[in-house]
Amino acid sequence: MKQTAENPARTKALFAVALVSILWGTTWIASKVGVKYLPALQLSGLRHLIGGGIYVAFFTFYKRMIPKRTQFWRIIWMSVLMFVISNGFSVLSVVYMPSGLGAVVGAISPIWVVVFSFFLFKKVKFSPKTIIGIILGFLGVLVTFFEFVEHILYTDFSLGILFGVISSMTWALATLLTVKQAKDMDPYFSLGWQMFMSGIILNLVSYFSGNFVAHTEVPFEAWLSIGYLILIGSVIAFGAYIYALKHLPATQVSIHSYINPIVAVLLGDWLMHEKLTIYIIIGTIITLIGVYLVNNSFKKTGNS
Repeated sequence: MKQTAENPARTKALFAVALVSILWGTTWIASKVGVKYLPALQLSGLRHLIGGGIYVAFFTFYKRMIPKRTQFWRIIWMSVLMFVISNGFSVLSVVYMPSGLGAVVGAISPIWVVVFSFFLFKKVKFSPKTIIGIILGFLGVLVTFFEFVEHILYTDFSLGILFGVISSMTWALATLLTVKQAKDMDPYFSLGWQMFMSGIILNLVSYFSGNFVAHTEVPFEAWLSIGYLILIGSVIAFGAYIYALKHLPATQVSIHSYINPIVAVLLGDWLMHEKLTIYIIIGTIITLIGVYLVNNSFKKTGNS
């Protein structure tokens, strides 16, 4: 009876992983469209304010749950790392470079997880496979950007790479700290409040920095992008991601890391007419192989 009861949940969890793998890849394109009409931080802020607000309203009025004081402060710093810096900078990155390339830079987050685990938390030992994976991961990114050297040197393209790297690093750090600190909170409850608080912070930063468009003047195309990011990226994909983590080992859920950039690169070429070259294809493959080797060696040492 137990096995029969578990099978439907496992099947749903695998479907959730498939959803996350595809849908998070499409959000890079939606962000690229959105930043044509809105400042990047405001776009990200509106997404999280409304998307997080949906979760907050559900838990506040239906579940009668509000954060305790100790939980509230954890939610604040978790939201700053995961959404204000990581997501905000990932959206900033596609202002200066193609969305597909932004996704490739974002794909190295699992490598940063291992690096931070080693240097900050002393929880992992580097095996030869880990070192090879790290080298391949970063080499793949270099190959991906090989044909853009002139843009990197003489335009703001380099800012896109910088923001993307900072985003991937903070996502990795936030992932490690969230696992360590958020065990006593409902993950959906925590997610909703993190998004909601980050939405407030991002909108305030955007407003006081002068990079802000009055809500009455936000064009229809921007609202379409925001709506897609809220419904697909924040509500459905994040919900599916948490569901998958609750019913499957993290090793299986992490497969989305390999599929997201492929989806983003292909859609960028198809929908946004972003340049898809042999260097991007080879570089993406090398990066994902490196990420796989790092993930695989990390898990076999019992650190997952």
